[in-house]
Amino acid sequence: MTSDNPIRWGIIGPGTIARTFADGVAHSRTGKLVAIATRNPDKPGLAEGFPGARIINGYEALLTDQEVDAIYIATPHTGHAEWAIKAIRAGKHVLVEKPIALSAYDAEAIYYEAKKAGVFAGEAFMYRVHPQTEKLIELVKSGTIGDIRIIRSSFGFNMGTYKPEHRLFANETAGGGILDVGGYPVSMARLIAGAAAGKPFLEPQKVAGVAHLGQSGVDEWASAVLKFPNDIIAEVSCSIMAQQDNVLRIIGSQGRIEVKDFWFASGHKGGVGRIEIFRNGEQETVEVKEDRWLYSFEADAAGDAIRAGEKEFRSPGMSWADSTNNLKVLDQWRASVGLEYGVEKAVKRNLNIAGGTVQRGNSIPKRQIPGISKPASVVTLGFEFFPNFAAASLTLDTFYEAGGNVFDTAFVYGGGKTENIFGDWHTSRQVPREEIVLIGKGAHSPLCYPDIISKQLDQSLNRLKTDYVDIYFMHRDNTDVPVGEFVDAMDAEVKRGRIRGIFGGSNWTRERFDEAIAYAKKNDKAAPATLSNNFSLAEMLDPIWAGCVASSDDEWKTWLNEKQIPNFAWSSQGRGFFTDRAGRDKRDDEEIVRCWYSDRNFGRRDRAIELAKQLGRHPIHIALAYVIAQPFPVIPLIGPRTIAELEDSLSALDIKLTPEQVRWLEG
Repeated sequence: MTSDNPIRWGIIGPGTIARTFADGVAHSRTGKLVAIATRNPDKPGLAEGFPGARIINGYEALLTDQEVDAIYIATPHTGHAEWAIKAIRAGKHVLVEKPIALSAYDAEAIYYEAKKAGVFAGEAFMYRVHPQTEKLIELVKSGTIGDIRIIRSSFGFNMGTYKPEHRLFANETAGGGILDVGGYPVSMARLIAGAAAGKPFLEPQKVAGVAHLGQSGVDEWASAVLKFPNDIIAEVSCSIMAQQDNVLRIIGSQGRIEVKDFWFASGHKGGVGRIEIFRNGEQETVEVKEDRWLYSFEADAAGDAIRAGEKEFRSPGMSWADSTNNLKVLDQWRASVGLEYGVEKAVKRNLNIAGGTVQRGNSIPKRQIPGISKPASVVTLGFEFFPNFAAASLTLDTFYEAGGNVFDTAFVYGGGKTENIFGDWHTSRQVPREEIVLIGKGAHSPLCYPDIISKQLDQSLNRLKTDYVDIYFMHRDNTDVPVGEFVDAMDAEVKRGRIRGIFGGSNWTRERFDEAIAYAKKNDKAAPATLSNNFSLAEMLDPIWAGCVASSDDEWKTWLNEKQIPNFAWSSQGRGFFTDRAGRDKRDDEEIVRCWYSDRNFGRRDRAIELAKQLGRHPIHIALAYVIAQPFPVIPLIGPRTIAELEDSLSALDIKLTPEQVRWLEG
């Protein structure tokens, strides 16, 4: 049943689902199973379970096998991202059993690797590419039951008793129902809500979940409610310790549709799938008869995409965006019930996503910052937006492995979460503290007082798992307090050895900063020597947050050039002003309009676009290069939320603007 030029499949992990997929490949028209990788090649039944396939000792060996085109990843959940990325980096196409990763952040990393490598990558929701699903979409779009209002879907079974040895109950392998089967009803709800809106899928505006967490800490039964922007409400549930009816119910204004075990379609080996339609007091059955094996559709959907040079499934298969956003819903569901696996915490997650030791690279250029003894990367990483250690560690690892060593934290970020994450990161990776330039900040409004600095620094250093910071900023200024009191408080921390580099003010005015320097000199105190104000090619017209100070205008640039004060610039790329989110005719984003829209800024934006075209780059790259190219030290803070965003920012570091180009951009 294979074509003349079959896709040659290899499988990593010889479990039950791998055997099911092998059956699908055997009955596909595009594929052929040629190898199965196992860590136990002597395990009985391998030859019978995977007929005709070579049994390969070890997963790594499969990655270099020249007779393998594509790899199906069928390890436990915790191995999906690692082996998918390893396979992609080896040049293989990958199909990964669901969930493709533990979180949306991990999934984005996988798909970003696939984009760079130019290979196919997909998440194996086999029901999405079955004709029954296409028929269901057709019925919804045609208005068979009117306007869709409610979707109810479950996937639940009963394991009977707690089995600590089983993967479904194992916290260390990310067991439980949400990740194992919860993705099915969520993906179906998003698919149907999208069909009702004329889109491939739709994202919920709100997700609220509940769950029972068993003795191992995994969810044994759970439910969630999803609210979509087209007013559709979905109720989804999953379980490993409760048998559910497993019926998809789509309720419309003129009737309802029911499909039992929708993910099983017409059956493993083919058969008849049934879609029940109830309207006007009558019942109608739409039968979808298929002779082909269920998993052969999945193998062929992947095979067709690979042959066509496509990198992702065609709709209604799970595209990259569909797959990632599905996991975002599962992430929210898990967060709402407090479900974080032990393998997502620093004590267990001490390697990078590809399972390697985190080692410092050297691709990011370094510069010497006055008052800091160690070389510092020309950009600083801020990471206040991540929900947990597992998500943040992806970006922290990548930044450090690229050569970045300056990290921006603050007492108030995430209520201390950012500081805790950084402390866990550098200790779990055993990063030498002497290699790091660590920024701390304290005394933010409303607690912007000198006596707060020492108290907050006590807590910050404990969270950061270190006994000093290299740079410390007073996070806001309080002009009701004499500046000398702030200088005295900071000088005391320098003398205690808890600030071993420089200190200064974040969002301080020139006048206040000069006053602080004068006080320090007069009283033989350590003087402030650094700023953290906004600086960008686009001048901030109105403070983004109360108490913020921009230092991008001509007077500020003259002062900075005379003083040569290092400025760790936040919002250095204009917070979206140099992207497609902004434009003279775009006024949906209130913050961008309020803070950046002016004729002068648009002139600069126009020139950045023009120069970007000349250099084959993007305007946002020009904006970052502009900041670094100043004749005074500006160290931009960047806050990427994904590895792709981080590497996109870092790609601008090879742009060396001349003084003439800088002046031209300014107009």
